[in-house]
Parts: sequence; structure tokens; C-alpha cells
Amino acid sequence: MVIIMRPEATVDNLAEVKKVIEAAGLEAKIMEGAQQKIVGVIGDKTKLDSVAIDALPGVESSVAISKSYKLASREFHPQSTIIDVGGIKIGGEEIVVMAGPCAVESCEQLFDAADIVKGGGAQFLRGGAYKPRTSPYSFQGLEVEGLKILDEARKRTGLKIITEVTTVEGIAPVAEYADILQIGARNMQNFGLLKEVGKCGKPVMLKRGLAATIDEWLNAAEYIMNAGNSDVILCERGIRTYETYTRNTLDLSAVAAVKHLSHLPIIVDPSHGTGRWRMIKPMAFAAVAAGADGLMMEVHPNPAKALSDGSQSLTAEHYFDLMNGVRKLSKFMRDEFLNPIVA
Repeated sequence: MVIIMRPEATVDNLAEVKKVIEAAGLEAKIMEGAQQKIVGVIGDKTKLDSVAIDALPGVESSVAISKSYKLASREFHPQSTIIDVGGIKIGGEEIVVMAGPCAVESCEQLFDAADIVKGGGAQFLRGGAYKPRTSPYSFQGLEVEGLKILDEARKRTGLKIITEVTTVEGIAPVAEYADILQIGARNMQNFGLLKEVGKCGKPVMLKRGLAATIDEWLNAAEYIMNAGNSDVILCERGIRTYETYTRNTLDLSAVAAVKHLSHLPIIVDPSHGTGRWRMIKPMAFAAVAAGADGLMMEVHPNPAKALSDGSQSLTAEHYFDLMNGVRKLSKFMRDEFLNPIVA
């Protein structure tokens, strides 16, 4: 349930509504917009059936939320959420780009990649310090040493850092160094991990699971938000289908669906979505055209020697070319669709 307060509602009115909700054994989530305050009711709303909510002072109306994910639903939060990460706004008018190698391999490799990423205009450096791999014999990452290399790259370039956390025990060290914690596709429904990153105090990017429905994905986001973290970014990275030409099937319809169902920002990862570097540019353009708030892509100074995902990593030349096109396309989309010219 959502309780919409009148514009002139006082602090005392809001406190009284909160008191009534909590007296019924439910949780009240207060959200303040530019012109209106909304109170979200978390729990079994039937406990309020005997209470005339709409008659309380300062209340405009109450509306039932039909979705199982309450906090992530646009019914609960009609305005799109903008997440501020050190001055970089995710979900605003500008496309945010996160780029870098799949894994942190060495200081030299990451510093070279960071220079390329910075030179192309991205705001975030991505790189895995902890690498959950299908095979136990594949490169598993440099772990804490990799985090320290990422931190040094941030100091050298000014780029923000996003990197994956794979275990509850790994949250503290990753949160110490990262600006955004990434939950990978394999951990999308690791509910214990989701609950704990909800308490970490840092923004979280939640990748869609390998075969997850949009409903399951948004309910996974709900776990993080219900634990106290409202700064959740969704990432469409392709789902597993019967197609074998691409690594995954990039579901760009998910961008439009999420924009309708949820207020959370969504970015697209065409690298994992296709598994082929030649397809990253057209799929990145398609993602921008579909309304994505940002892009995540793999960039490596020498993809042929990458320890992981070299086939889906862009060279500096291809990355610069892509970024040039993204800037032009995003400007066109913003000018033509967000601020249409009136004849």
C-alpha cells in the first residue's frame, strides 16, 4: 500500500500516519518528493482494514500496490530514481559508461586499460578482483591485491570503481575500495548476499540472472532495498536461450519493461550480452535508443592476451569509435525525445 499525503501535510500529520502503521505491526517507508510526500506500507496490508487511513489528517489517498516487489515498484515511487555516486548521476539525462577489463590481471594491464577508459569519456572503471568462473581451473582473480590495484587506478585517473562481490565475507573489503558493488548474474538470487549488501552503505548494481524473469530480477532488487539500501542499479546482461551464436541473448525489451515497472535506473552490458566484440557497438547503440541509463562494456589493452573474456573485449580503437557514436546518439535522443522541438 502507498499512502499519498497532501502537499500541505505537516510533520505531525506524517508522524501520526507512521504511528498508526507501526501500531498495526507494519513498516512505514517515508519518501519525500519535490512537491509531495509518500508513505509506503510494508507488510500485510489487511492489518489496516479496520483503520480509516484516508480519514487521517494530511492524507490525500491510499493506493494498493499489486506487485510483490513493493520498494522497487514504480507504484511505490512514481518518479524515476537518480543515484548520485560522487557527483556522477545514474538515471539522469546523461548516459553513464562503465568500462574496463573483465579481470584485474596486473598493475600494468589495469593502468593501461584505465587510461583508455578515461580517454574515451567513461566515468567508471570496471574490473574483477574476485572472479567466479565456470571452471575451477580458470583464472579466479587477484582478490584483495586486485582491489588495491583498482584503488591506485582511481587515484591516477579520477575514475570511479565498480567491481564484483561474490561472498558475504567479501563485502567488507570490496566496500572499502569500490564506489559501486556489483552482484553478478550467478548471484542474483543469492538472498543471503543480497540482504548483506543491503546493509553495506554503498550503491549496488544487480545483474540479471542467466535465466531470470524480469519479475524475479525485481524481487531480487527488493531484497537489497528491504535491507535498507535504496541505491540499486539494474543491469541487463543477456539471458540464456537456445541460440548458440551469441554467448547470451541480449534482452533489450527488458529496458522498456523495467522503465514501466520500476523507478530504478537500468544499464545494459552488451559485452556479456553477445560475447562477441563486433556486436558490442550496434547493441550499445540499440540500448541507448531503448532508453538505457548507461552501458557497461569490457575494454582491454590487448584482448588477444586477456586472461578472461578476450573475445568480447574492445581494443582502444574500437572503444573510442563506440564512445564517439554513443555521445552523438545520446545527444540526439535527449534533444529529440526528452526535449522535443515544438513547431
